[in-house]
Amino acid sequence: MRPLTPREKRVLRLGVVVVALYVTFFGGKFFATRRADYRKLLADGQKINQEIRSYEDKVLTLTTLMEKFNLDPAKLSKATVVGETSSAIQKAAASGGIQFGPIRESPGRPAARELATVKLEGSGPLPALLTFLHRLDSLGFPAVLDSVQLGADPTKPGLLKLSLTIIIMDFEQWKTEEPPHA
Repeated sequence: MRPLTPREKRVLRLGVVVVALYVTFFGGKFFATRRADYRKLLADGQKINQEIRSYEDKVLTLTTLMEKFNLDPAKLSKATVVGETSSAIQKAAASGGIQFGPIRESPGRPAARELATVKLEGSGPLPALLTFLHRLDSLGFPAVLDSVQLGADPTKPGLLKLSLTIIIMDFEQWKTEEPPHA
């Protein structure tokens, strides 16, 4: 191979510089866009991870509430929930020594997301009534205590008369509610 002339060396150096600048400029843009894409993907992944954590917190809260109230919405049937709730209330009262008279069930207000309203009247000793009222939230049904009236029972000394109004909530309407947009 013949030696290069100074002019050829200069052209070769200039070509190397131009190629190096070209590679640096366009290669730098290429790597910069790749780095920006990577950072965007990383930010999206962190955002999704944060959303998953919020859902994990909601699941944990819901599981705790389901265990506390002994309530499993998946096992409830809208057709039988009123009768089953009424039966569970009667069993809880009978186990505590409370005697209920007639139980009146009336349809609830759909606008208020109610299935039915149950009115109960009965009598029993004070400790049994308080225990019964305390256990109402753990029956396993979507029941809300609307009103309570306690008074002396004139026909039975030592016993108190209890009048309750319990609202049975329509759990299916609560499930389909959209979350509020903040």
